[in-house]
Amino acid sequence: MFLIIHLYRPFRVGQFFHVGGRFRQTGKTTIAIDTILNQKQINSRATSESETMYCVYVAIGQKRSTVGQLIQTLEEANALEYSILVAATASDPAPLQFLAPYSGCAMGEYFRDNGMHALIIYDDLSKQAVAYRQMSLLFRRPPGREAFPGDVFYLHSRLLERAAKRSDQTGAGSLTALPVIETQAGDVSAYIPTNVISITDGQICLETELFYRGIRPAINVGLSVSRVGSAAQLKAMKQVCGRSKLELAQYREVAAFAQFGSDLDAATQALLNRGARLTE
Repeated sequence: MFLIIHLYRPFRVGQFFHVGGRFRQTGKTTIAIDTILNQKQINSRATSESETMYCVYVAIGQKRSTVGQLIQTLEEANALEYSILVAATASDPAPLQFLAPYSGCAMGEYFRDNGMHALIIYDDLSKQAVAYRQMSLLFRRPPGREAFPGDVFYLHSRLLERAAKRSDQTGAGSLTALPVIETQAGDVSAYIPTNVISITDGQICLETELFYRGIRPAINVGLSVSRVGSAAQLKAMKQVCGRSKLELAQYREVAAFAQFGSDLDAATQALLNRGARLTE
């Protein structure tokens, strides 16, 4: 899972990177949980607290049973030793769902400001936006697009911009954010997804079609973007993934036209076969 992310859409500590996908069954939470579990290997090599990666998982608007399963998964992997869970479930009032991400961020900032490293996952911020809309309508504030209040962009920007990497003079701590956003019918151009995409340093877009075809993680490399790109990779990694990026781009372009005809030359067919193998 992490190989494909690091190959095509890498990111580094101190960034905020958006994970988006269709409602359920795309693997958004799986990527988030696997990211937390993967830190165990990194922390096992740490020799001090400043080298340990602490994780904060904020569950917003999820079912209590889902949160319970998550706790059990982390407990079985001994990941609770370096993890904090903040939960405002679907049965909790809207103000709690609105405040939960800020509470989790304050905990992550403690590690950052004390020279340590932290990863915070917001799962998911679209539920927080819905809770904020509910509160704003009850306060009779003027509704805007999709009935959200006019300052819904500021709601997420003031949260995500708190993820940062401090300089060596100020402790060299970092806070990395992974906000999860749920899209309706895979529409990444909706109001809340576009807001978060414009704030973050990149996005990982997941597709239901790829998920049902058994391709996990179901990452759409074409829609996914990393604004850091190869700057976050080793030189050897750049050489490996440079050619495959071009091949995937050519494959997506040719695959759309290949549906209209069956007579393909050998070079085009080889490109389609290579692209299909890379996608799998």
